[in-house]
Amino acid sequence: MSNQRKAIYHLPGLFEFLTLYRAFLPLYREHREYFYDWCEIGSIYGAPADCLWGGGRAGFGEDRPEEAAALLREYGISARLTFSNSLLRPEHLADRKCNRLCTLFEQSGTVRNGVILASERLLDYLKENYPGFYFVSSTTKVLREFSQLEAELRRKEFQYVVPDFRLNKEYKKLFALPDELKRKVEFLCNECCWFDCPDRKACYEAVSRKNLGESCAEHLCVSPTADRGYRFSDAMRNPGFIGIEDIQKNYLPNGFSQFKIEGRSLGSALVLEFLLYYLTKPEYQLKVREEIYLDSTLDLF
Repeated sequence: MSNQRKAIYHLPGLFEFLTLYRAFLPLYREHREYFYDWCEIGSIYGAPADCLWGGGRAGFGEDRPEEAAALLREYGISARLTFSNSLLRPEHLADRKCNRLCTLFEQSGTVRNGVILASERLLDYLKENYPGFYFVSSTTKVLREFSQLEAELRRKEFQYVVPDFRLNKEYKKLFALPDELKRKVEFLCNECCWFDCPDRKACYEAVSRKNLGESCAEHLCVSPTADRGYRFSDAMRNPGFIGIEDIQKNYLPNGFSQFKIEGRSLGSALVLEFLLYYLTKPEYQLKVREEIYLDSTLDLF
């Protein structure tokens, strides 16, 4: 792997799992031998509870934004605000809480921070008022057609674009992209959503309405395994799943380096399993797990 580019991971839980990262990041820095040398952490993303601009998942993060900004600044990791609400109206742009978050994170250390978004209205607003951010096109746009993905990649506003996970294995089309577009693709690796789901966009819009405080009918998942909830073992059997062998053998050699791990709405114990699987060498996974589990400040379940 020495002559191959590194995999850059974008991890869930900036506000949701800050306590977990307070325990994990010192291990990652001080014992780099525990972790694969062909990967590194590019960003940690999330949104606090009751966040009007939030989308994708209903935010429940309770950690103080100042503490989140300080931790990532200490470790030189980019923070990303998940502002992927797709249904924002002009009056929502004045929300004080979200603007305070932008003010805090726009100028936070030497590493540039970003915003994940789905709304053109919000994109225009942030470009004008907070030009220090970089922008990520959210998978919540549900761009199912490859031509839509390619058009989104060509937009200069976005540093990265997260495709719908059902395009992950379109190898022939992906590998034919020019290098400058390959560098912008950020694959969602561990999605557990039903691969044939016809309601993915409606599901995301329902979350957007909830975050806006609007009354709406509960969205009912039509997946045949909806009652199981998220299970990593199920995600691994998903046709769109990207495992570490896929990253090493298919994506990195063909010019792709950005990989997003989902999990903001899951428990910290499951997020730890993602950190173990994607970043940690097998012979050190038990050691890392024990170090985290023995941290008395953590409630992993």
